[in-house]
Amino acid sequence: MNKDEFAVIQTGGKQYKVSQGAFVTIEKIKTVGVDYKKGDKISFDKVLLTNDGKDTVVGMPYVKGAKVDAEIMEIGRARKVLVMKYKQKSRYLRRNGHRQPFFQVKITSVK
Repeated sequence: MNKDEFAVIQTGGKQYKVSQGAFVTIEKIKTVGVDYKKGDKISFDKVLLTNDGKDTVVGMPYVKGAKVDAEIMEIGRARKVLVMKYKQKSRYLRRNGHRQPFFQVKITSVK
């Protein structure tokens, strides 16, 4: 694995630039019938771009045969975000909190 090798993957509606050994915080993956735990292996097949240090392959929309493997290192929830609705002069105030669940994964291989 060359240090210049990387890939761009799509998961959770977002795109991430990843390389082998990197830690990435992604949106929690929900799959029907599958309950992920710490230490589970997951793979991403929606690879948008790969670069091996010499050649760059751009997918249309995805690169065929490309795969990124990862291991779940941590499952958690982000810090609380306060959502407020307020209308002045009418005694209207609503507060709501939200904590977004996430996976922190370690990229094990880029193929």
